[in-house]
Amino acid sequence: MVDNVHEIRPKGGDSEKITINLGYVDLGHIDLLVQEGFYANRTDFIRTAIRNQIDRHGDAVRQAVTRKSVDLGLRHYTREDLEAARDAGQRLDIRVLGLASIAQDVTPELARATIASVAVLGALHASAAVKAALADRMR
Repeated sequence: MVDNVHEIRPKGGDSEKITINLGYVDLGHIDLLVQEGFYANRTDFIRTAIRNQIDRHGDAVRQAVTRKSVDLGLRHYTREDLEAARDAGQRLDIRVLGLASIAQDVTPELARATIASVAVLGALHASAAVKAALADRMR
């Protein structure tokens, strides 16, 4: 099942929307840098700043990912993956930094039978029914 782990950087459609509050002076600095042509827009500046901070702390992130046994990037669980785990008598501990997704054809019953815990730093995409079935197993 490890074959479908991919390290990715989100593109436009593969991202989550967040909201931040900035002081007027910070926002003014960002707008000035955009106006001067250093960045295409505010979002470009903020993404670049975030990536620079992630790169700056890259060693600490890599150590934490290893220590916590976290899959980095995109991790997709298909119905077939979960059925194979069930048939082998295995229970999965899903730990992802990035995007974890559970296929839409996975039933809540199959998810509960095969997934022992879910810890996602980033986003979890699954049906509402599967998320509800796993609510007591999410950290």
